[in-house]
Amino acid sequence: MRMRASVAVVGGALALSALAVPAAQADGGYGDTKITKVVVDGDNKVQIGISSAVTVKVSVTATDNSGIKGADEFTLYGPDNGYAGTGKPTCTKVNATTSTCTASVKIDPKTDYLTNKSAGTWYVDAWVDAKDGDFVWKHKAGSFSFQRAARLTANASPEPVKKGKTVTVTGALTRANWESLKYGGYGSQSVKLQFRKKSSSTYTTLKTIKADTKGNLKTTTTATVDGYFRFSFAGGSTTSAVNATGDFVDVQ
Repeated sequence: MRMRASVAVVGGALALSALAVPAAQADGGYGDTKITKVVVDGDNKVQIGISSAVTVKVSVTATDNSGIKGADEFTLYGPDNGYAGTGKPTCTKVNATTSTCTASVKIDPKTDYLTNKSAGTWYVDAWVDAKDGDFVWKHKAGSFSFQRAARLTANASPEPVKKGKTVTVTGALTRANWESLKYGGYGSQSVKLQFRKKSSSTYTTLKTIKADTKGNLKTTTTATVDGYFRFSFAGGSTTSAVNATGDFVDVQ
């Protein structure tokens, strides 16, 4: 007889409560069913801002010699009691033995009571059934980064500027505060100053600087040719990567 963990999910919505998080379950199963791949939102990164709901897509690929029958709702969970449950997955056949089961959950920062400490590495629990009665239950079948969305600005001056003169580039790095529903300065982070020529589509890194404690950025460089300056932040496990919009400087 199969024993399942029971969790309450209303319309696939996110719940952030100590009461909502199921106890850790050991891996288990019966027969030769195996989970071979888990992908969340295409690149295993989910960025949440402060105003718009985000639909998170979870895809679990599994195999069994008889083929895959279906899957239970996937459970997503992370730091500070972060928890979400998807809707019922739809399984698409890859071949006679393998299928990819996909489901989604909508996360809304305005109504789901995210805490900033919930950002970080999250995991996916999955239960998949085979056509011959075999099944697999996998705790931490996959992982992904659940990130606070970042914003980045850049302003280069003076415009225009004489060739060989100094260009000053300023900006600010901020990230979503899920508790205040505002963007706040993300200080002391390394940010790259990049440049691309007017005739090019590729940015080149000129230098790496650090934001001040409030996330403000300021640096200088030498004007050489017409082109665009921007700042670029690589992101991390808790905060999304972001590029500022390039600011054009006319060099005379």
